[in-house]
Amino acid sequence: MRRAGILLHPTSLPGPFGVGDVGPGAEAFLEWSVAAGLGLWQVLPLTPPGDGDSPYTALSAFAGNPLLISPERLVEDGLVPPSALADVPAFPKERVDFAAAGAWKETLLRDAWDRFRREGDPALRDRFRDFAADARHAAWLGDWELYRALKDRHGGAPWYEWPAPLTRRDADALEAARRELLVETGYHRFVQFLFFNQWGKLRGAASRRGVRLLGDLPIYVAHDSADVWAHQELFDLDESGRPLHVAGVPPDYFSPTGQRWGNPLYRWERMAANGYAWWIDRLRGSLELTDRVRIDHFRGFAAYWRIPAAEESAVVGEWVEGPGMAFFTALKRGLGGLPIVAEDLGTITADVEALRDGAALPGMKVLQFAFDEEDSTHLPHQHPRRSVVYTGTHDNDTTVGWFTRLGGEARRRLLDYLGHDGEGPHWQLIRAAYTSPSRLAIVPMQDVLGLGSEARMNVPGRAAGNWAWRVPPGLPRGDEPARLRRLAQVTGRLAPVLERDDESGPI
Repeated sequence: MRRAGILLHPTSLPGPFGVGDVGPGAEAFLEWSVAAGLGLWQVLPLTPPGDGDSPYTALSAFAGNPLLISPERLVEDGLVPPSALADVPAFPKERVDFAAAGAWKETLLRDAWDRFRREGDPALRDRFRDFAADARHAAWLGDWELYRALKDRHGGAPWYEWPAPLTRRDADALEAARRELLVETGYHRFVQFLFFNQWGKLRGAASRRGVRLLGDLPIYVAHDSADVWAHQELFDLDESGRPLHVAGVPPDYFSPTGQRWGNPLYRWERMAANGYAWWIDRLRGSLELTDRVRIDHFRGFAAYWRIPAAEESAVVGEWVEGPGMAFFTALKRGLGGLPIVAEDLGTITADVEALRDGAALPGMKVLQFAFDEEDSTHLPHQHPRRSVVYTGTHDNDTTVGWFTRLGGEARRRLLDYLGHDGEGPHWQLIRAAYTSPSRLAIVPMQDVLGLGSEARMNVPGRAAGNWAWRVPPGLPRGDEPARLRRLAQVTGRLAPVLERDDESGPI
């Protein structure tokens, strides 16, 4: 089955509270998607971001981002009075001010927690208790709420800088902290209840409209995260909790020093010994939120670049064999299937392709990469059906911005391949994506709107200023939805959504 989808993180949705959320604005976007003939919504990681506001360096691989909680839904649940939304600060409309929006929402959530403890609706209290007792959350919730409370107590310091008994997770120290921080851990548990409750409503709204959700999962987790703190034995750390080696990629055409990401590496042999249970829990948790998951840096499962932690760049390192097919066999057994998209971009070797194809996973094709060389595998006529085609990803410039800078042979190849009929470059690439053999075509919202580089979501390697773009107030109400819908009709991307998610699904 062929589908068309949109790439848009919920923080980018318009709205009055400084950052997009999962409330009425998200449901309005679902209505817009239906009008545009879209059958899929791709989001970035929904986890709480750490340094730099990046969803790819989260404080937890399981918890939800409190910024996505809808103030309007809090009013509906009786957790804050309507008057609390009557005097909202004058947040910027075009970009997210994460610090300001986060501070305001933190105050709102604290007030909701106080109100809930005093006079919470009995039915809501029952649902909160059920959430906390749900076995699906047992693998992470207790560690998350204690980590978050301790991090606040220690002024935001990372866990490996806390007092040694807490860093080492001494049982007596943890028990004492739980007793002392009972109200704080309860607050963070409550925030997660709100997130999962509201996201569940949004997922139900998407399902009723025939819109599937595609999530995103970084292969690595942040060093300063509840996951590494709680499972130090699964990561390549020394006795003090510091990494012995870190993740990255070696020097290449684009970077003479490579990329040193700094994430701690997995001890795959220990993960294998318990059947990759942590990863199965992680994927299961992600699939509670979305129908499928894209895993970033898929090639790391075949082989990964190991950099000594003392090195300041990625020049010094070595390739180390990853967990390979045994990992995906365990995942399939544990999950009952592999609803995964493999991010297989960059320099991909035969072993990576063999792993992807052996696991029957769709890979990615990006049209902005298609014209850098003759007969690129990213050109539409090269796309296999089991793949996902993008005009660009969250790491690319917008198509208009990219085309403005495109010159020489690459521009000539693009014009020769697509022809030139007077339309903007974004619509030409959207049409090329829709007509591709790939079962799923995904377009960033910025390309639908024809925006330039000012609307770029992320510039890899840039430390600040990323992730903040927002859709202009009000969703696009011109001819974009009708135009997308017509294009989906003529390219066979309006087929009914399947009732079950299996190997014959959209991708």
